[in-house]
Amino acid sequence: MKKLINTPEGAIAESLDGFAEAHRDIIKLGPNRAFVQRAARKQGKVALVSGGGSGHEPLHAGFVGLGMLDAACPGQVFTSPTPDQMIAAVQAVDSGSGVLLIVKNYEGDVMNFDMAREMCEGQIATVVTNDDVAVEDSLYTTGRRGVAGTLIVEKITGAAAEKGAALEMVKALGDRVNSRTRSIGVALTSCTVPAAGKPTFELGSDEMEMGVGIHGEPGRRRVKLANADGIADEMTTAVLSDFGAEAKKGDVLLFVNGFGGTPAMELYLMYNACHALLAKRGWRVARSLVGSYVTSLDMAGCSLTVTLLDNETADFWDAPVHTPALRWGV
Repeated sequence: MKKLINTPEGAIAESLDGFAEAHRDIIKLGPNRAFVQRAARKQGKVALVSGGGSGHEPLHAGFVGLGMLDAACPGQVFTSPTPDQMIAAVQAVDSGSGVLLIVKNYEGDVMNFDMAREMCEGQIATVVTNDDVAVEDSLYTTGRRGVAGTLIVEKITGAAAEKGAALEMVKALGDRVNSRTRSIGVALTSCTVPAAGKPTFELGSDEMEMGVGIHGEPGRRRVKLANADGIADEMTTAVLSDFGAEAKKGDVLLFVNGFGGTPAMELYLMYNACHALLAKRGWRVARSLVGSYVTSLDMAGCSLTVTLLDNETADFWDAPVHTPALRWGV
């Protein structure tokens, strides 16, 4: 294993310290590194809190700031943060207008966020993301996994909260965006968890895992490596068919996300292929995002996310955002 770390045990703490120092104008660490929060608390708005296991950076801490999250709780690598972390984060950012918890659909995350919600005072609502179309149940979930579409939910609900929307409206918006978002991933290599020191799974040099999860969970099937156009066609077909025949063809947001070990050149090549396939099938790509935002440590591969847009969600996507990992319009 070759990684830029001192010890596996200290890697997360040292990374969080560096993250906080590099972006001290935007974020700061809570006590004992339990959470990341905005450097300046904004009063009078619904607060957004998310979190999950480390190893998916910049999700979630990288999206703390203007127009997105108010706090994020980092767990150990691929492990849910604890309810104590979540309670501390909620208490730190709740300004009296309520708190929305945005939770990826993994059993540990859902259970711990539910426990925290029950133990906190004030108005608290939850949106659970489950955009992965690859499998209905996985090693860590009952129902579909929450993956890269979580970023879309965080951005759009974050914009609504920043503009003063009430908690009920922000939650309803989050649920609607989640219901109109689909994702699927493909892995070309495994990731290596520092504490394990070896790949999570084995792939042959001519194999890929179609529908892989962001923790390296098995996908739909292991198949022979195809070219980019072939991979894009299978992923696009899976996502679009899952919307169903009743979905009205129109404007979409196309998000091609890297898993941590894929160069930008390849991500843009995949975006080009997916964009062409969407256009051929009658969908208009009105908004785009390309980059490694919801990663799986050093895994090579990518995911495809499509969100059906309307005027309101497109406007919220365009709204100003200023976080360590995502920023425009400011």
